[in-house]
Amino acid sequence: MTLKLGHDGVSQQDVDRRSVLSRSGESTINSDNIRWNGEEVKEAERERANDVATTRKHISRGGDVEVRRQKAATMHGNSSTSMKKVNLAHENCVAVIDKPLASLHSTEDQVQAHKQKANHATLIATNSHKKHFPNEEKFEDSKLQHYALFSHNVLEAAVVVSSTLINAKNPTRHVFHTVTDKHNCAAMRMWFLANPIGKIAIQVQNIEEFTWLNSRYSPVLKQLASHFMMNFYFKIHQNRLSQNKFQNPKYLSILNHLRFYFPEIFPELNKVLFLDDDTVVQQDLSNLWSMDLKGKVNGAVHTCGATFHRFDRYLNFSNPLIAKQFDQRACGWAYGMNMFDLSEWRKQNITDVYHYWQNMNANRQLWKLRTLLACLVTFWSRTFPLDRSWQCGISLGLGYKPDVDQRDMERAAVLHYNGNQKPWLEIGILRYRKFWSRYVNFDHAFLHECNIHP
Repeated sequence: MTLKLGHDGVSQQDVDRRSVLSRSGESTINSDNIRWNGEEVKEAERERANDVATTRKHISRGGDVEVRRQKAATMHGNSSTSMKKVNLAHENCVAVIDKPLASLHSTEDQVQAHKQKANHATLIATNSHKKHFPNEEKFEDSKLQHYALFSHNVLEAAVVVSSTLINAKNPTRHVFHTVTDKHNCAAMRMWFLANPIGKIAIQVQNIEEFTWLNSRYSPVLKQLASHFMMNFYFKIHQNRLSQNKFQNPKYLSILNHLRFYFPEIFPELNKVLFLDDDTVVQQDLSNLWSMDLKGKVNGAVHTCGATFHRFDRYLNFSNPLIAKQFDQRACGWAYGMNMFDLSEWRKQNITDVYHYWQNMNANRQLWKLRTLLACLVTFWSRTFPLDRSWQCGISLGLGYKPDVDQRDMERAAVLHYNGNQKPWLEIGILRYRKFWSRYVNFDHAFLHECNIHP
């Protein structure tokens, strides 16, 4: 083998070898390029397939979007209707709320007005307690003519006092003692302080100030607070109609039972004339103080004009204690104008007699809780009968009977509107009202405010 050298000192053999290697390398590169181009085509085909799938998916989704758009439009329409309903309901709610709010504001205004009136009344009450009634020195003068009046009604008390003193021959000798409760004491005091009747003496007392009058001393106070008594007066009974007369809650007022404690209320006095607050005085009563009661304690008008005023209509004569002590045919008597001899009362211990019978009747088996019935047994055989001309009304019924002879009423010294149809009420018997209303000043500002008219 001949070795030939070229100009750069490389042999021809090396050159040939490099040439072969170079072609071999080119062949290898071309082969790789071919393999890479195949993979790229596959990849491109995959990407194109993916693009087609994505395009189809977008097309599919485009349909869903349209459906959703339609649904959304429908929902929007429904929501708009719902919103209109909600707005309408809201407006209705606002209107409904506004009404009680307006009522609440009105009530608050009324409360404020009542508070102002209450403060004004408190101020008046405070001032009234500071003021003194004229002629207080007469309150315990036993030589004068004393009246006892127990009431919680200012107008009723005013009529009794005015009618008595207007018809009195010598009003300066008459002394009125009025007892009321704590709720009406200030009003009662202010009325008589602001509306004096001549130079008379009027005393107004609060029953709450009688500290001696308590359940330890008075059986009736203890009984009034008992469970039995609450059931009797406030529980609904099957025979309600027959019980109504006896279940009147007015009998729960201690003012109705205060008439059994005259010696304790007036320890310095010897005689007291009791007048009920539904009476009207038409004549001078001075002669009653000079009347001899023949050792009796109570001077009263008997009521034998009707059979239902006898003892057997009031008391339970099936009870041996009642049957043994009393005559069932005995006459009852009126409790509305009564002259009490307090000296005899103290001698005969009448208050103890009353307590005895109240204790015996604790279960209401002897009589129902009415003060008249307690009076009948307490003053049994101790009552002096007054001439019937002194009083009209108890036996005739000015508060419930419409056919009373007017001539009897005109002749009577005292009218008693016993019963429910009082002359100051709308249900009062019209033809009897004038005898009461003539002593009422209907032009008085307070009466106008109370809507009281003739």
